[in-house]
Amino acid sequence: MMYRIVSDSSSNLFHLDGVDYQTVPLKVITAEGEFADTEKANLNRFREVMKTTKGKTSTSCPNTFEWISCFDGADCIFAITMTGALSGSHNACIQAKEMYLEEHPEANILVIDSLSAGPELILIADKLKELILKNLSFAEICNHINTYMKHTHLLFYIQDLNNLARNGRVSATVAKLAGLLGVRIVGRASETGTLELLHKLRGVKRSILKIVEEMVNAGFAGGKVYIAHANNEEAALELKELIEKVSDKAEVMIHPTAILCSYYVSDQGLMVAYEDKN
Repeated sequence: MMYRIVSDSSSNLFHLDGVDYQTVPLKVITAEGEFADTEKANLNRFREVMKTTKGKTSTSCPNTFEWISCFDGADCIFAITMTGALSGSHNACIQAKEMYLEEHPEANILVIDSLSAGPELILIADKLKELILKNLSFAEICNHINTYMKHTHLLFYIQDLNNLARNGRVSATVAKLAGLLGVRIVGRASETGTLELLHKLRGVKRSILKIVEEMVNAGFAGGKVYIAHANNEEAALELKELIEKVSDKAEVMIHPTAILCSYYVSDQGLMVAYEDKN
């Protein structure tokens, strides 16, 4: 049996060594053009455009045929999508599964709504890789991954709310006021896959401390942690140091956000995915 993991590009993950892995790109649409969320995307140009654009911006999910192209040739497919509460990527993947199975009824496909975005998709992909390499059956992997996802979490830090205002997530007045007051947002992916704003804080250090506090309150006591940063490695490293003080068993990895996640958390933002102790 040929196993394959596929994720949409909200994962920021373009390579996964040791298994067959592919990525389907989302897109960010601006008045100056469309930015496909691929490994070759020009992030510096994207940041420049987002700093200067005045008009509305939006995102576009992968279409059905883009998902199908990544299914072709595999027997057992695990497809991970950005939360269906914020993106049409999940619905497009479900449609792709149905169409693919009409032509390939022998295939096995699990479509996974991450109820999240960014590094939490990497935790899921990592666990799938681990289960595949154990030579478990498709059904066994499905059971294990569904249980595992009950114990993964995502927190985020946003310094600039303008992008969220441009795509209608918050009002322009709130975004402007937050900028004037130097307010930062710490939030999380809720159990239903929405973005839940938890705290309004001033200053990066207070925000990072609050992230660690939230992790501990949710049951973090070591394990894998992925920190994705939008042009803010300094803050990511500071957060890593604080997490490692909480638990010497923490495995903290840092990587930059790609186009889509850079759009959602804006310049200087952070996304943190972690496992709880259960």
